[in-house]
Amino acid sequence: MQHKIKVNRTAHYHTIGEDNKEIKTIWFVLHGYGYLAKRFIKKFNPIASADNLIVAPEALSKFYLNGVGYDGKIGASWMTADDREDEKEDYINYLNQLYAEVTKDHPNAKVNVVGFSQGGATASRWIADGKMKCANAIMWSSAFPEDLDLKALPKESNIFVLFGDNDKFINEQQIKDYEAFLEAKDFDCKLIKFVGKHDIPKHVLLEQTELNNW
Repeated sequence: MQHKIKVNRTAHYHTIGEDNKEIKTIWFVLHGYGYLAKRFIKKFNPIASADNLIVAPEALSKFYLNGVGYDGKIGASWMTADDREDEKEDYINYLNQLYAEVTKDHPNAKVNVVGFSQGGATASRWIADGKMKCANAIMWSSAFPEDLDLKALPKESNIFVLFGDNDKFINEQQIKDYEAFLEAKDFDCKLIKFVGKHDIPKHVLLEQTELNNW
């Protein structure tokens, strides 16, 4: 018989930028499957500035990427199919706590949330939970999870969905089908297609940040 209890545990996150009174924009950037925060956050070096604080939370579950043995490269995952409701609750509580800690000294800062790949599903569920506010929700190489009520996403957030034209996880027809799905739902978001793979290319990040006033 399965049982469960609530426990405290230590979560890790990495940052780029000085946490000072000059901060105008806080970026929460959620990594994809198999990343660690310290590796993923480097993708956002191109937008590092005195005005930006970039925060990369790390998923609570880690594993050896080679799947065998007890050494080698380590990655992290936001959730699996096992006990998924508990994992969703745990990471949402964790992210809400981190949000409160990071933003308490910057009440007027703009907040952007980027969810890359698996991190996109995590980010969208977190935003839909309603305990945080963000100006821009950016789903990068990621689709909204099927179990998410799109109406739960706040109307005051600008929502963007980005896909590369050479993404190994989604083809052109699937992007068209997804675009049609969002239109059928009358869901207000901006779908952006860029030249590139399942990644966050430097030039695309810089270009879209400027174009969309992220």
